[in-house]
Amino acid sequence: MEEEVSPLMKATVLMRQPGRVQEIVGALRKGGGDRLQVISDFDMTLSRFTYNGKRCPSSYNILDNSKIISEECRKELKALLHHYYPIEIDPDRTIKEKLPHMVEWDGYKTFFHTLSQNHVPLLIFSAGIGDVLEEIIRQRRVFHPNIHVVSNYMEFDEEGFLKGFKGQLIHTYNKNSSVCENSSFFQQLQGKTNILLLGDSLGDLTMADGVPGVENILKIGFLNDKVEEWRERYMDSYDIVLEKDETLDVVNGLLQHILQQEDWTEMQGP
Repeated sequence: MEEEVSPLMKATVLMRQPGRVQEIVGALRKGGGDRLQVISDFDMTLSRFTYNGKRCPSSYNILDNSKIISEECRKELKALLHHYYPIEIDPDRTIKEKLPHMVEWDGYKTFFHTLSQNHVPLLIFSAGIGDVLEEIIRQRRVFHPNIHVVSNYMEFDEEGFLKGFKGQLIHTYNKNSSVCENSSFFQQLQGKTNILLLGDSLGDLTMADGVPGVENILKIGFLNDKVEEWRERYMDSYDIVLEKDETLDVVNGLLQHILQQEDWTEMQGP
């Protein structure tokens, strides 16, 4: 019989096949940190969806609301948003938003430090703005050497104006290894045959597609919005669904279990 995994007892956790989840977690634990890699979305997965009932800005929202962006560029960004994010982002959001600031998401320090200390590679795969999310991570002082970001990076002209994005555009429908297979980061992944995948949309499910030699993969989905409408689809697609869970408690607890570190309940203290 599989060992009970205490983080999975949290009320926000939904599982279609709990027995199968226990088996995968057991396999990840057996492999330990030496064989583990984490692939994660950023916006609304590693960052909050809401805080005190208010929608938090995504990396696109931060750029969209910036005073230094021209009106022409703002229109192009909105067109891009409306094309690739019809589900995740509401195009009719209120105009009178305060200048956005990132809210610290519960448990992020534990998440980033645990992966760094155990030399577990973290691939952040984002269809957002790479320059913005990298700055967010750096300001939180958790941009460790084990982190690699695949995202959309801004390109500026000689006068410092944003003229577009570098390379291939990363969007909801091409988030897989095909857009980053030539990256030197993947040289670090020799023997990393176990994957913990974190996402908040059905498009995030493909982020590990094409990764060679995968033996075990545990897919965790954050169901933040339209819960009643999407619950069944998410439960059919993700191994674990976290419903309106504004923390990384479950993910951190699973990491502690997989890496056989200190007890999860002790970690949740102040």
